Amino acid sequence: MTAAGIHIPTLATERLTLRAPRRSDFEAYAAFRGSDRASFVGGPNTRIDAWQQFCALTGQWVLLGYGRWIMADKDSDQPLGVVGLHHPVEWPEPEIAWSVFADGEGRGLAFEAARASRAFAYGTLGWTTLVSCVDPENTRSLALAKRLGCTPDGAFQHDAFGTLPIWRHPAAEALT
Repeated sequence: MTAAGIHIPTLATERLTLRAPRRSDFEAYAAFRGSDRASFVGGPNTRIDAWQQFCALTGQWVLLGYGRWIMADKDSDQPLGVVGLHHPVEWPEPEIAWSVFADGEGRGLAFEAARASRAFAYGTLGWTTLVSCVDPENTRSLALAKRLGCTPDGAFQHDAFGTLPIWRHPAAEALT
């Protein structure tokens, strides 16, 4: 998909399509952002705030040339989460971020999508390092970071989220 002259690539995994956000994805996104499931990413949020955040998914691609994808079921195209490369201005460096909607939980989909995102960052973008910033109380995301081979690498202080541990992904050469 192209947005404002920027190409947002589509990635395919065994069970997923990682693709550009579509207007039709907003209801699922707003339901996630409005729920307690979003507590580790600044939620729950109002529908208005969710719309601004949803638009920012495409905006980061336009401004930085990389971003997060909608994680969609390969067969039905149902949106199941948001996964990809994220770099808020206050973050110390780009990260692989994931948020899984209720229908995608507990199926290993975030692992599958995060691995594809990491392969894109290393293979297509030529990056040499990546992190994931995980709230220490978010046990599911912490388990995923460990499953991805991440190791603790310090922390940073965030105005809204407090102290966030940094989990360093293995370098590209360590994954081959």
